[in-house]
Amino acid sequence: MKISKTDALIWFDYFSQLKADGDLTAKHEEIIYSVFSQIEAAVDHRNEALISQIKGLKTLGGRTYFVGNESRFPRGCRSCLFGTGLGAVRKTNKCNLKCKFCYNYGQLDNIPPVGESMWDIGGTRFYVKDIDLLLSIQQKPSGIAYVYLEPFMEIEEYYPVIRKFSEAGIHQHLYTNGTLATEENLKALGEAGLDEIRFNLGASNCSDKVIENMRIAKRYIRSVGIETPMTPEFYGAFFRKKDKILGTGLDFINCAELHLNENNIGNYYGENLYISRHGYISPIWSRELTLKFMKTADDENWDIAAHDCSNHTKFARGLNLSSKEGMWFGASSYGCEFSRIPLEAFIPILNDDSFIFLSEEELPEGYKPPIMEY
Repeated sequence: MKISKTDALIWFDYFSQLKADGDLTAKHEEIIYSVFSQIEAAVDHRNEALISQIKGLKTLGGRTYFVGNESRFPRGCRSCLFGTGLGAVRKTNKCNLKCKFCYNYGQLDNIPPVGESMWDIGGTRFYVKDIDLLLSIQQKPSGIAYVYLEPFMEIEEYYPVIRKFSEAGIHQHLYTNGTLATEENLKALGEAGLDEIRFNLGASNCSDKVIENMRIAKRYIRSVGIETPMTPEFYGAFFRKKDKILGTGLDFINCAELHLNENNIGNYYGENLYISRHGYISPIWSRELTLKFMKTADDENWDIAAHDCSNHTKFARGLNLSSKEGMWFGASSYGCEFSRIPLEAFIPILNDDSFIFLSEEELPEGYKPPIMEY
């Protein structure tokens, strides 16, 4: 069914008034999926038009897009898309900032600790002394990533672990908002063997202090980049300080398509949202801004890799990881992050006269929208 926007809006108004998902029938689900398909097709069409304007667009095996210097494309992303994925290493359960795009928004004071002197690797608790045992038994991953809030809250704890994995020849990258970095701890990370550091520059609204820390990091760490959810705020702040940021000598910029979960979606109610393959829910402006960003990078020949870390890329990531884990054909970890899809969140895009469905058909009998009483 290619449902019309008018019928879609009537139906979604109706669904938003239901008390529970148990009130949805199989026909209702067909209608919901038809609406999602119509929205996603229109979003893809808009994005394809933007992609067609990027003359120097490149692809990594059809799994992601980027522009610029391929030699500076982050190895951590190659591991994610072609290797054995990214082994998440977790330690710090705190952060010094509160960002509205954060997946832990509103929950930062309630994040459970990993445990004193312990590390979460693959869902198992380890002491540093256990890492030799782990490496002697299991196959080494192509890369690992230090995730879970802000590592510089206790960065001294990270040095011995980084040194262990460096000696084992495993590529390592670390995420940070960069506000707590200093020349001393950045140098220590480089000496311990950290291969790659990614600054969430949007978390500080492109602060001069963090830009300077990126420049310092480049002295000691082989690969330095930015990884930030693409938002209008980051897009605007970046271009106000573009020359200063590019002057740090950074290697790459990962423009992450912002996706929402139950913690942060409240900060984006009223925005035009879509759902990708019934999985990630994102504002439609996030990837549009990324593609505009990449066009500028290409037109101006920035000597970096600017990467479209989109929902499509994350879909490819899930397929690659499942393949490397020997799972069944078609298996993937990609999926929706909501226990119940918030149908009401799609009403704004259905109300937006400037957002047009590509084609519409009259609904068959049995699928006509209910007569709503207002």
